[in-house]
Amino acid sequence: MRRADWLWFGIAGGAVVLILGMVIGAVSIHRARQATPVPAVPAVPLAPTATPLLFETPTFLPPTPPTPGAPPGRIVYTCQVAGDQICIMNADGSGMRQLTFDNVRHWFPSLAPDGRSAVYSAYRMDNIYEIYEVDLASGVITRLTDRLGVLKAPEISPDGRFIVFGNGDANGRESIWIMDRDGGNPRELYAPGWDPTWSPDGERILFASLAADGSIQLFIIGRDGSGLVQASRISGMRGRSDWSPDGSTLATYAGERWHREIYFMNTDGSNLRAVTDGGDNLAPSFSPDGEWVAFMSYRDHYQDVLGCEIYVMRISDSYVLRLTYNEYCDWQPRWGP
Repeated sequence: MRRADWLWFGIAGGAVVLILGMVIGAVSIHRARQATPVPAVPAVPLAPTATPLLFETPTFLPPTPPTPGAPPGRIVYTCQVAGDQICIMNADGSGMRQLTFDNVRHWFPSLAPDGRSAVYSAYRMDNIYEIYEVDLASGVITRLTDRLGVLKAPEISPDGRFIVFGNGDANGRESIWIMDRDGGNPRELYAPGWDPTWSPDGERILFASLAADGSIQLFIIGRDGSGLVQASRISGMRGRSDWSPDGSTLATYAGERWHREIYFMNTDGSNLRAVTDGGDNLAPSFSPDGEWVAFMSYRDHYQDVLGCEIYVMRISDSYVLRLTYNEYCDWQPRWGP
């Protein structure tokens, strides 16, 4: 037999041996899988509890770094990914993470001043919504309140010592409450009132309430309940508002449904101006550097009740950047570090 014939004979024989080895290996692996039971995945609890709860999920891996030169900080918001859940993302829309997973309603989130955690409201039982805190690094969730009412819009003070929030009851009464950072010493500050937010120095609280003429307006009150003043005089007010980091400007929204706009004004209500123009815009929140404002809008899915997305706008030139692209509603954005 010629050398070339021996060469081809050797190649063919090697191929046969290789194929037989692969078949035998596959059979062995199949038998091993059949013989070894798959461990059960622990069930995730379906409701928040009074003790800290750790959701073991890759969601809490370190977030994606933001795009260089993008708006600073992060935005926490309500995402209807599976009911109303709490999500967080970088201010350029990258690094989105879901923070809650139990099958109850969650809403009104805000970030702690140090950026390490977020507080929010969640359903516990009929006529009871509690305030919870989620650690952004570990996913541990802690309940801070116990059956005070329908609690909403919690926000930690700039010095980290207190939490202000709204409290409603079964009769529709709305009031502003304050408590210690750990949930202790809860007390009513003012009624009626809802949607509170801190001044940058932590000495005053901005919130919505009823004016003497029966309209909804913004009011400012001292942290100790003193010095109440009316801050706005605008028709069609709703409630959700924010205070610029330098303390000079208030942001809110007003208008009929599908015609709501974001407005800026001085803290005494003067120099009122609309900063959006069409698309139905709500729930403004200033960036930590005061150069941007986040808001939710229906502008790309106008009059679609599930078409709300989150946007940011650079205040200096009105440049708008869309952050979310989902088939469900993303709403209630709150900017933080």
